[in-house]
Amino acid sequence: MVIKRTIQSNIERSLFKGKVIIIYGARQVGKTTLVKEILKSNPHESEYYNCDEIDIRQALVDKTSTELKAFFGNKKLVILDEAQRIKNIGLTLKIIADNFPELQIIATGSSSFDLSNEIAEPLTGRKIEFYLYPFSLEEIRTIYSDLELARLLERRIIYGMYPEIVLNEGEAERNLKNLALSYTYKDILQYQSIKNPEILEKLLQALALQIGNEVSYNELASLIGIDKNTVSNYIQILEKAFIIFRLRPFSRNLRNELKKMRKIYFYDTGIRNVLINNLNSLDLRQDTGSLWENFIICEKIKKNNNLDFSKNVYFWRNRQGQEIDYLEEGAGKLEGFEVKWKDDKFKKPKTFLEHYSGSSVSLINKENFGKFV
Repeated sequence: MVIKRTIQSNIERSLFKGKVIIIYGARQVGKTTLVKEILKSNPHESEYYNCDEIDIRQALVDKTSTELKAFFGNKKLVILDEAQRIKNIGLTLKIIADNFPELQIIATGSSSFDLSNEIAEPLTGRKIEFYLYPFSLEEIRTIYSDLELARLLERRIIYGMYPEIVLNEGEAERNLKNLALSYTYKDILQYQSIKNPEILEKLLQALALQIGNEVSYNELASLIGIDKNTVSNYIQILEKAFIIFRLRPFSRNLRNELKKMRKIYFYDTGIRNVLINNLNSLDLRQDTGSLWENFIICEKIKKNNNLDFSKNVYFWRNRQGQEIDYLEEGAGKLEGFEVKWKDDKFKKPKTFLEHYSGSSVSLINKENFGKFV
């Protein structure tokens, strides 16, 4: 079964506009399936190349425009899957873009470590970038009714939204553990800055236990036994591997607003739960509230990305303890959302609303989340 990805329409609208298309996303998130679906809409004079294969890499490394023309022939659409495996891929793509404007290249990368660094300068003004994340609730609504989706909600929170997990429920636990241990670390450990996988694992576990809370790099460094700069460096690497993302504190003028702390969430709650070895049902957990917060915020970020909504995202908290879990700023609007698993009473932060005129704050819970995501 193939679930159409929301982002596919955006990508197809960008084809044949004289730009190289780059699709980033973690391993096993569905990039290969996505590009092959795009190929089905353009079956003639198109080709898929898996850059994990050595002969493909050799055919594309350090080649002249004449050699590249001979390799691609009269193709109109070419997929370079896992393009970061090609040495000097940025220069190769630049040569193609400059010499063969009629040839549409789609390059995918499971890690933005090498690919983004390689293409940043050579492809300035020549590329359009997209990000593919695990399935969104909006996407799996195409195979489930609203009733079925409501019944499966807890399972999605616990086991996550990776395609292999959603589409193969019978093997979810085994596949999720394999996914977390094999693919999650594969690109990271190959990266030159990672020398100690045990430290990386400890950091991931520490971050997994702190979702929903402000994170102190100094405290993490002390807990794990490394310096603050190493913590900062590793967190940036984990972001580039599409495992975690950070929310910055929102602050403009109020002196008592937090300005330096960060919140860190996981792009997939299933991966997060495996890292702390907890796949228990929600009624047996102590972290249900923070897990739900992570899940909902991630779903909203996926939605904004998939629909190409440009939003700045934050959390807000002041020193008096007033807080808002998630803020979006875009199109001249500042909207706040407090995420609660239970329909708890929520008192809107008066200080925030008074100071930021025209802003709004809403409660998101398991009864009304569908409109939000």
